[in-house]
Amino acid sequence: MSWLLHLYKTYESNLDRVGEIEKKYNDREYTLLPVSHTTQNAHIEVEVTEDGEFHSAFVIDKNDASTLIPCTEESASRAGAKIAPYPLHDKLSYVAGDFVAYGGQIKKEEPFTYYIKQLEDWAQSPYATAKVCSIYNYLKKGQLIQDLVHAKILCVDADNKLIEKWDKKYESLYPEKPLIFSTVAGGQDSAFIRFNVHSPKEILTKVWKDREMYDSFIRYYQNLLGGEDICYVTGQKLPSTDKHANKIRNAADKAKLISANDTSGFTFRGRFSQSNEVASISYEVSQKAHNALKWLINRQAKIIDQRVFLVWGNDMPDIADPTEDTYSIDPTPVTVVQRKSFTNQEFANEVSKALEGYRNDISSKSQVNIMILDSATTGRMAVLYYRHMDKELYLDRLVKWHSTCVWLHRYRKNEQGEFVQFYGAPATKDIAFAAYGPRANEKVVKGLMERMLPCIVDDLKIPQDIVTSVYQRASNPVSMEKWEWEKTLSIACALINRQEGFKLALDMESNDRDYLFGRLLAVADVLERSALGREETRASNAIRYMNAFSRHPARTWMTIQQSLQPYQARMGTKASYLSKIIDEVASRIKIEDFNNRPLSGKYLLGFYSQRHELYQKRENNKDAVEASNEEEKSI
Repeated sequence: MSWLLHLYKTYESNLDRVGEIEKKYNDREYTLLPVSHTTQNAHIEVEVTEDGEFHSAFVIDKNDASTLIPCTEESASRAGAKIAPYPLHDKLSYVAGDFVAYGGQIKKEEPFTYYIKQLEDWAQSPYATAKVCSIYNYLKKGQLIQDLVHAKILCVDADNKLIEKWDKKYESLYPEKPLIFSTVAGGQDSAFIRFNVHSPKEILTKVWKDREMYDSFIRYYQNLLGGEDICYVTGQKLPSTDKHANKIRNAADKAKLISANDTSGFTFRGRFSQSNEVASISYEVSQKAHNALKWLINRQAKIIDQRVFLVWGNDMPDIADPTEDTYSIDPTPVTVVQRKSFTNQEFANEVSKALEGYRNDISSKSQVNIMILDSATTGRMAVLYYRHMDKELYLDRLVKWHSTCVWLHRYRKNEQGEFVQFYGAPATKDIAFAAYGPRANEKVVKGLMERMLPCIVDDLKIPQDIVTSVYQRASNPVSMEKWEWEKTLSIACALINRQEGFKLALDMESNDRDYLFGRLLAVADVLERSALGREETRASNAIRYMNAFSRHPARTWMTIQQSLQPYQARMGTKASYLSKIIDEVASRIKIEDFNNRPLSGKYLLGFYSQRHELYQKRENNKDAVEASNEEEKSI
């Protein structure tokens, strides 16, 4: 129940945002739903006058289809042949009194009868607004389809019946294919209608965006609720419900987090006789908690293959995401890499400064929630992972992760589309691609992201199979493109570094066998690359033999060293500096350690650090030469 309570508290903390339309990155609208409301994709918009007469109608563009509509407990969970009308906007079969007259098929009773009676009760209640009355006065005439046909929105055949499916035989009646057939997935009878009120005197707020309309239905419907019981979430005696919301991830999502309608499948039978004996949840709490969850998912969740990864704060929803990399938390870590000898403690201080905004923006009593949701079937959803943590502890865990699982990365792009380098932790999604390749199935990716989350927020060890998989791919550069290998290599170094605690700066004092072998491989790679020149793009022998080198280092090194001799001869004295490094590093390996025992991941750290050191020196020397030449020109 704790996740429900904290979602309910989140809703209460953001009451000022209820009904406020926000936009996603793709311009899709979403909002924090009012109580007793849901969203539905509408196909046709009908405008009526204030006097209750038909004014106009048009087919809705798909980008504007999402509509906020009032709903009852019954209508929110209706399925199959069950008749449960929405209070205002609904399908054509519910809102059109002439549906049967135009060939509409109904299974038992006519849905319009139930719909118009429910709308009448609202329109005649003391809570009704002028807009509700205008829409009711029009719809009770029962001529909606007639008006839509005259407005050329709906199409009928020669017998004046709704055309079920578009066919070329109707081209004699309609020269062009009507827009409604490209908008509605099924037949015309499945079109969803939303209503608006037109005034010639003033521009009225759209019905589905009008706060007065929200409040009107909420007050009306709360007056109808009964059956009070103890709410297991708040402990208060309130009207309860056993029908909980769906459409949690999107408007087409039928999976529910709470459901007990299966009286024959032993969902609760055997222990309890009634579903409310398992848990009683009030209507208000259920509505507010589910609406807060929908809003948060639209606003800031990551969704991988329908699995939801969500992090939020009770008071302020925005909080640093544990699945993101260090660059996303602080896009200025480029300056950090200028100091290659940064210790973990120093870098932790830098990360802590970047997170300082989150510490200050959230009240001292605020809590952080981490949740993972997914559904195995179309009707049931589960909370796969949930953690409720103190804000300070959560941010401290993030600081530790971003200052221990660190390395120098060059695969991110800035807003200008340019590659930038940053020192820090990789994103969990990038770890998945490093472990299984960029074309990995989304089911595999979301599984790894779920397993990595406790490593970050609970400070657990990274599963060894993940580290091994990344290590093995990083040791096989010939199996991938250069950019992919470089990305995999830096991520592998970050994961291994979390276990070993090395620095990016080359450790000249380390006599670790695997680290030294990695350094040898790096020098061989740089030497051959220097001899080949920038025009030659083929992989060096060191890179081509890297996989074999990780499994049989002594034997493979003999092959690599023999292949270096022609390049050393070609470079002459220019190769002496790199040759001396090879001699110096090799001499540090003990005789008994110079064998074919497979290398651990530490050799990748030695390889990366040594290569980085050599390239840094070359760049510095190049800058010094260019500066000297410029100085001579000025003289």
